[in-house]
Amino acid sequence: MFHFSGFNMMFPEGRNFHATYKCYSVSMLPGNERSDVEKGGKIIMPPSALDTLTRLNVEYPMLFKLSNNKKMRSSHAGVLEFVADEGKCYLPHWMMHNLLLEEGNILIIESVSLPVATFSKFQPNSTDFLDITNPKAVLENALRNFACLTKGDVIAIKYNKKIYELCVLETRPGNAVSIIECDMNVEFEAPVGYKEHHETQIPGSGQQGTQGTGASDASALGAALEEVVETFKGPGVRLDGKKKKESQLETPVVKKFLPRGVPDYHYKFGQIRFDRSIRPVSDRGTDESGGLEDIKDVNSFHGTGFSMKKTRK
Repeated sequence: MFHFSGFNMMFPEGRNFHATYKCYSVSMLPGNERSDVEKGGKIIMPPSALDTLTRLNVEYPMLFKLSNNKKMRSSHAGVLEFVADEGKCYLPHWMMHNLLLEEGNILIIESVSLPVATFSKFQPNSTDFLDITNPKAVLENALRNFACLTKGDVIAIKYNKKIYELCVLETRPGNAVSIIECDMNVEFEAPVGYKEHHETQIPGSGQQGTQGTGASDASALGAALEEVVETFKGPGVRLDGKKKKESQLETPVVKKFLPRGVPDYHYKFGQIRFDRSIRPVSDRGTDESGGLEDIKDVNSFHGTGFSMKKTRK
């Protein structure tokens, strides 16, 4: 209760903030480029929203529910700054994509109170996420720019100048949780499009497992290598203007290389496992060439050589 010139004025407790704005992506924000907004899950609101929030009994930290009633989509976010133009708010691009919003669409924002997160489960939308050495540490560092998580959202994090998208599959104890100053357990689901590589292992010790691998080297080697056909699609022209012979026509070049490996998720501390089914690259020259040595033309260059230094007679 406040006293102003003899009048008693009291703001009701538990009153929520509710406003409607035109939403725009961060790239439309006047001034310098704000790349920090795109990295997190917070929005930019006008100064009038801060004035209204200070008059209301809202809980801190300030968390908001974002609703697009036309598409029946909703999400949650925190606030970064109150510097937007009046009647406008600015969102990260990935958040606008989740809410199915376009530039200038109407967005309803209301203050909410969310429980503190205890568990969350994510699924990467690409197998490129497996290239990260320590994904939990990368995600933990990226979530510092987020205030809350909503089940079903697809968040975007940036690491090594590359953007990775992760779908929030599960959050506890509710479908929307606050992740500010919390102790949250994180789990990962297999990425979209990931296929497990079934490895056939012979039971027993390492010495016993090496027996019989010689016969399966060819099949294991074929499964480990990937073929890439490289060819030049443009026509070739000789400098002397003559037509090329049939032997000089472009033929596709097949190259084989080892694909990028997948981390061993069944690794146990203190245990080392040696994969003896694949031979070193140096031992594959004759087998993998497939008779390419016979195809090579010994006299591939048919031109005439000249010497810049004249020989004395």
